[in-house]
Amino acid sequence: MRVYFETYGCALNRADTSLMKSLVVSAGHEVVNTPSEADVIVVNTCTVRKDSEERVLRRLRQLSRSYPRKRIVVAGCLAAAQPYTALKVVPNASLISPQNITKIVEVIESSVPKYLIRGVRDTSKLSLCFDGAVATIPIAEGCLGDCSFCIVKIARRRLRSYRPELIIKMVKEAVRKGAKEVDLTAQDTASYGIDLGRPRLPDLIREVLDEVGGNYFIRIGMANPDTLMNVLDGFIEVLKDPRVFKYAHIPLQSGSDKVLKIMKRKYTYDEFRDLIRELRRKIPEVTIATDVIVGHPGEDEEDFIMTVEALRELMIDKVHIAQYTIRPRTEAASMPQVPECVKKRRSVIVNRVVEEVGSMINKEYLGTRAFIVITHKSFRGDLIGRTINYKPVVIKGADSLDVGVNAYALVESYTFFDLRSNRVITLS
Repeated sequence: MRVYFETYGCALNRADTSLMKSLVVSAGHEVVNTPSEADVIVVNTCTVRKDSEERVLRRLRQLSRSYPRKRIVVAGCLAAAQPYTALKVVPNASLISPQNITKIVEVIESSVPKYLIRGVRDTSKLSLCFDGAVATIPIAEGCLGDCSFCIVKIARRRLRSYRPELIIKMVKEAVRKGAKEVDLTAQDTASYGIDLGRPRLPDLIREVLDEVGGNYFIRIGMANPDTLMNVLDGFIEVLKDPRVFKYAHIPLQSGSDKVLKIMKRKYTYDEFRDLIRELRRKIPEVTIATDVIVGHPGEDEEDFIMTVEALRELMIDKVHIAQYTIRPRTEAASMPQVPECVKKRRSVIVNRVVEEVGSMINKEYLGTRAFIVITHKSFRGDLIGRTINYKPVVIKGADSLDVGVNAYALVESYTFFDLRSNRVITLS
């Protein structure tokens, strides 16, 4: 049987697709590159935001109309959180939630639609997901949060951590296959191991570093502030290792304690600020990434200004900005909503601040020579390198270079988002 996969959303989804592909091939089926070649079309979906959901639904309609006789499997978060919505668009589809992806062979081999929505994650299987010289490895699914805006907690309900020995095995395999960057990812990496008792995140990173040799760097994925506080000393110590990128993705969401409470986030702005200051005190070069939501229910103009002032005060290197969108089956969906025009205006303002702060930070790199590892190519075909604190360096006019190479780059220009170089010296 020939199977086509299409993936939307986060690194966890991409890793899930990689696992499904390996299971399908192991069962004797063939993975093909286009839906026209396939007997079965599997769409691994995202529903974290309204625009993500609408994009997925448009694609499902298109596939259903273009290939009316082909079987379609809706996998991922849409299948888990909004099965009715998925079946309205593709009535004859099979549904498989993230917790059930290890049963993908059973679904594609079934002659009738199957609906595998409930259950818990099978954490005995993992597969590598490669992009250039970057390998993504999930370390856990689910989180301990109950945020009022989040539909992902419905799709990926329960914290399930992978055993350290399996993660170590996958890192070894990734490095053997040429990975220069290993991304350890989860909805909340700082929750890792709570369901196991031990080890926690810093213990896992130490075990990986002790067990896996080679020329590679680890990037630790997003960690929520409240869970990170509990392992902060250990987290800082593993960040100091030369094989770990000095990078921390810690979502703020709002600079207002009132809005954080409405969101059901488990920290205050002062606690978040103290966390960032401690990281920078002990690792001055660390790059901080964060997320903010603009226009969440309950956010007034004063609350919004607090978020803007927080980004200025903390000089956050990288900010993912999201306008709040209603997600079904969440608490925030039933709250009084901020008008769309207000959300758009606030989004424009915060974007300007992010660009201003990012440019101020990146200007300091101008004229410096940075060690980089070249990890992948951009969609424009430029090579992208990463500094030790995970700043992206866009390399122009370096036809002799390739992905996977270590080099030194002279930073000749910058934007708020990245650094630029035309002069690169490779390392032997």
